[in-house]
Amino acid sequence: MYYVYVLISKKDKKFYSGFTADLIKRFKKHQEGKVFATKNRKPLKLAYYEACHNKYDALQRERYLKSGRGKRFLRSRLKYYLKNNGLGPNEAAE
Repeated sequence: MYYVYVLISKKDKKFYSGFTADLIKRFKKHQEGKVFATKNRKPLKLAYYEACHNKYDALQRERYLKSGRGKRFLRSRLKYYLKNNGLGPNEAAE
């Protein structure tokens, strides 16, 4: 099983999307600052994830979530989460 996940930086209020076979281990690495792309964007919250049966499907889904349409999907899907955490739909960027 592979997981596609979305983190939100409380620092810059931006999304970070990725995929992994071990979601808990990967999230801990992000929290510990061991991931280059997010080490200066802490604190991070796990806002969304999906499970996929194979690596290819997870990779394709990750690419979609990083696209303009994918970001619009996330803002719509996470509308109330973003609002309740001070990241209104128009405030959460990339």
